[in-house]
Amino acid sequence: MNGSSGSTGTSGVQDRVELAIGGMTCASCAARIEKKLNRLEGVTASVNYATEKATVSYGGEVRVPDLIAVVEKTGYTAAVPAPPAPEPAPAPGGAPGTAAGAGPGTAPGTPDDLGVLRHRLLVTVALAVPVIVLAMVPAWQFEYWQWLSLTLAAPAVIWGGWSFHRAAFVNARHGAATMDTLVSIGTLAALAWSVWALFFGMAGHPGMTHPFELTIQRGDAGGDIYLEAAAGVTAFLLTGRYLEARAKRKAGAALRALMELGAKEVTVLRDGIPVLLPVGRLAVGDRFLVRPGEKIATDGVVVEGSSAVDAAMLTGESVPVEVAVGDTVTGATVNAGGRLVVEATRVGADTQLARMAKLVEDAQSGKAAAQRLADRISAVFVPAVLVLSLGTLAFWLLTGGGVTAAFTAAVAVLIIACPCALGLATPTALMVGTGRGAQLGILIKGPEVLENTRKADTIVLDKTGTVTTGRMTLLAVRAAEGTDEAEVLRLAGALEGASEHPIAQAVAAGAAERLGTTALPVPEDFANVPGLGVQGVVDGHAVLVGRERLLAEWSIALPGALAEARDAAETAGRTAIVVAWDGTARAVLEVADAVKDTSAEAVARLRDLGLTPILLTGDNRTVARAVAAEVGIDAEHVIAEVLPQDKVEVVKRLQAEGRSVAMVGDGVNDAAALATADLGLAMGTGTDAAIEAGDLTLVRGDLRAAADAIRLSRKTLFTIRTNLGWAFGYNVAALPLAAAGLLNPMLAGAAMAFSSVSVLANSLRLRAFRALDR
Repeated sequence: MNGSSGSTGTSGVQDRVELAIGGMTCASCAARIEKKLNRLEGVTASVNYATEKATVSYGGEVRVPDLIAVVEKTGYTAAVPAPPAPEPAPAPGGAPGTAAGAGPGTAPGTPDDLGVLRHRLLVTVALAVPVIVLAMVPAWQFEYWQWLSLTLAAPAVIWGGWSFHRAAFVNARHGAATMDTLVSIGTLAALAWSVWALFFGMAGHPGMTHPFELTIQRGDAGGDIYLEAAAGVTAFLLTGRYLEARAKRKAGAALRALMELGAKEVTVLRDGIPVLLPVGRLAVGDRFLVRPGEKIATDGVVVEGSSAVDAAMLTGESVPVEVAVGDTVTGATVNAGGRLVVEATRVGADTQLARMAKLVEDAQSGKAAAQRLADRISAVFVPAVLVLSLGTLAFWLLTGGGVTAAFTAAVAVLIIACPCALGLATPTALMVGTGRGAQLGILIKGPEVLENTRKADTIVLDKTGTVTTGRMTLLAVRAAEGTDEAEVLRLAGALEGASEHPIAQAVAAGAAERLGTTALPVPEDFANVPGLGVQGVVDGHAVLVGRERLLAEWSIALPGALAEARDAAETAGRTAIVVAWDGTARAVLEVADAVKDTSAEAVARLRDLGLTPILLTGDNRTVARAVAAEVGIDAEHVIAEVLPQDKVEVVKRLQAEGRSVAMVGDGVNDAAALATADLGLAMGTGTDAAIEAGDLTLVRGDLRAAADAIRLSRKTLFTIRTNLGWAFGYNVAALPLAAAGLLNPMLAGAAMAFSSVSVLANSLRLRAFRALDR
């Protein structure tokens, strides 16, 4: 479902593969891997720290094993994620690249990984707290307290921080420095200084006391120890890493839930006999049974039965949709009513559910322009911090600050500078925002889309299927005086039901719905009069339904009241159909492509977002203006009688006027215009071509979703910018403070952990986003 079980061909000789990356601990790790992969000829790679995945396009002589080898030479692990197993749940504890560890946003992978991290954190905290308390409260420092502190701090720093030390060692072997390098050097240096002071300095003497200072004091006190800083920093950073891992799992929860929505088993009909099979064995053309309360196994067409289908989990739409023979249904939706037999039309990765999941996952792997800048900064940030730390050490020594103060300030610089927040700023907001969008039936294709939603000032709305239902509907019955409306519907509906013309079918369906019956009389002597209408005998009445000219051929005149009704209908852009029987005109029926109930509200919301709505249609100007007036679009913003191939030119003309154009459409003839627009919003109820061309896909056919999509995209972009602003600002402000001796190393560790957690917490606020109509 995630499209990463192998490479998939793209344009030309390029193939594409998604690799699960193991061992990354910060943004600079991702930047290093990305840089190494991109050095290969014909390779374009993007590495995402938050999802722990690399998306790689490659060609020429390069193969997947070559890509994996480069990642491993860089000091990390890489594997092609295994395809989803047919079992309901993958086995826990998988290594990177297995089904258990390959899900999006699951880093550090599995519940087992979180459990190990939690255990290490709890033990480290239990060891570090007494050390910190003893150092902070001189009154509690008994005769040999410093040796107890060493006994507790040493395992906290070495065992508790082992993941930092191991990663730093691996990176050093490959000539690289990352966040782990800073943490490992800082904590081990603090521990080593303390051991030297205890065994070779004055700190080991019985009765030694140690005041706790929030800032660094000048002077050289060989009796000072920093066990509380070493243990405290390790505990704080482990806390931050654990909270980060939990938050990253929450951030990817929406996509995981989406991917797990599908049915696991299906009842296939083999020669009329139901056979229970794993859903993976279902093939296109198979007919399968869906009982009330069961999930529909895959996309298909109803061939038997009728029911109501609950699609809330895919579209966010709470009202079940009625389906009958000939209607399409979507996999993972729930049969809420009767028994259905469905013929499979799409299976596996071709289903709407799988395509939704792939769109969301691809979006989460992308990078906004600001994040690319952050990645470039992270790649050089760690070496720069090491140089700054050495410079701080030298400055304090040369200005008479003393060895202890110089060493402490240098350690504080190392610890405060870890660039985790920079690496998490964009991907975590994207993960939560796109995941929340998927829950609401809004699919965002990538981070560059977010920037376009902010810039858009004009939105072009295709009329048919977007603002309107896209099908002809009986809107009104204007009966002559003394004529029963129900009788008009019964006779006209019966006659029109025998015709295949879309307008005739609209009249028949509208009559049946208004009369509350599916059993209309069967006409006799039915005849279709090309271009004019239909005629026949219904219940002994000679009935005519069609244009006024049809009645004229039978010398039937239209009374004044009905003529006025006809004129009013045509002025409103509706099709007027005249009904007569037994030689007398009885009624005028008004038929049109009905405006969706929610379109007017949607247009108002789009206008509230600062967008100018423009109605675009191939219909005549009268119909277009009538629809525009109904939904609240000004007449001067109606562009009518446009041929399908000219829609692109309309979008280009608006762009040439200096507008940033968004477009909403659903048909094949909208695809090119959607691709040309600065922002394309495709209705998910439309064609595959439109969906592929759009930047945002609205799974439900409700135009209000367009306003929700733009709101969510803008909110996600704002969250990304806030995260990056905080992360940059934090490092810019904190480094001078640490270098100036205004931060104890333990406080620096707490501040660094808080920086990452605050970015994650800010991103998780997107989970509270609500559609306005809910």
